[in-house]
Amino acid sequence: MPAAQQSPAKSSPAGLAPERSLTQRMDALKRANEIRTRRARLKRDLKAGRAQVHGLLLNPPDYLLTAKVFDLLLAVPKYGRVKVNRILTHCRISPSKTIGGLSERQRNELVSYLRR
Repeated sequence: MPAAQQSPAKSSPAGLAPERSLTQRMDALKRANEIRTRRARLKRDLKAGRAQVHGLLLNPPDYLLTAKVFDLLLAVPKYGRVKVNRILTHCRISPSKTIGGLSERQRNELVSYLRR
């Protein structure tokens, strides 16, 4: 039987993302920080009453698409963990669902429930 030959070692294991350069990582970090800053500003506006959650759910800005619905609703005055969980359960929405991941049915049901 012939001896098994070893293949040369690969630089990255299969299934992993390729290495990113320093500039790519810094650009991604800059974008992530900008998104976090804009979300924090939006949550402050929601708490102060300067923004309406209905409009944000119906027509969300790009930086809000990957935010959790649960976290956005927590920023609304008079909405705590228990009430937000009850609303999401009533509308059949998972607490880990993102705003961009809401179906039209979920989005419309949530907005109509919040407008009551």
